[in-house]
Amino acid sequence: MSRVHDALGRAERSAVDVRRTAPVASRIPGMENLLQDVQEVPYTPAPGVFVIDPSRPRDAHGEEFRTLRTRLNHLQKLNPIHSVVVTSSCPAEGKSFTALNLALAEAQLADNPTLLADFDFRRPVLHNMFQIDRTPGATDVLLDNAPLATAIKKVAGTNLYVMPAGRSVLNPLEMLNLGATKSLVEQLPLAFNWVVLDSPPLLFAADANLLSTIADGTILVVRIGVTTIDSVTRAMQSLCENNVLGIVANGARAGELYSKYTYYYSSYYYKEKKEQKEEAEEQ
Repeated sequence: MSRVHDALGRAERSAVDVRRTAPVASRIPGMENLLQDVQEVPYTPAPGVFVIDPSRPRDAHGEEFRTLRTRLNHLQKLNPIHSVVVTSSCPAEGKSFTALNLALAEAQLADNPTLLADFDFRRPVLHNMFQIDRTPGATDVLLDNAPLATAIKKVAGTNLYVMPAGRSVLNPLEMLNLGATKSLVEQLPLAFNWVVLDSPPLLFAADANLLSTIADGTILVVRIGVTTIDSVTRAMQSLCENNVLGIVANGARAGELYSKYTYYYSSYYYKEKKEQKEEAEEQ
């Protein structure tokens, strides 16, 4: 299975250019009451899609995403970061997998409404992962063919909201260049504490580069044993350096994870039992 190893320390030393305040004239109607108007759908992830399980808090894979969540939430206390683009240098490196599980991890926290939005208009997959309709979605909203509330679905029993990509468009990059796209990304944090945007790979399209200039930060996903140093270097060079929050490494061997967390929890268990025994002897 996969491991997430975050490298977000550099973001703590850099300022984030925040673009959240939109002119009143361009405010999207109903944004403040958006969560009350969206439809709820059952939580039915597609077979074969790996998602973290909140009922298994000691699962090693879930622990990695909760660690990533903790680092991001710490950064949010230092800088008003609310929208994050998740991308990779090339396809098949785990960007959608990472975006999905990061959003799920954030949504596990109380009073933390989180939106997972599919802005990969070239090869959208999030609607398949959640087994929901692709339309209406982001492109329908941007083209003014559907209200925002109808394009977003609340996942039952969670604080997670999902916006699929919407109907296909001939030129995704032109769609992202619309003023409506900038306005939407900047205003979504009025309703959500976290907005996670799944985008196309950096070296195959300019979409992620454009989105990174609109969002508060960018996370680059690399796959161990697959992503080359050259690809990472080129991907980082294509991004605005001050907007990169860090790198997530995906694809470690399962045994490496389980040995790590088995040791941690075993040590904690025996330490707790020892303290209980010492307290009993003192009494």
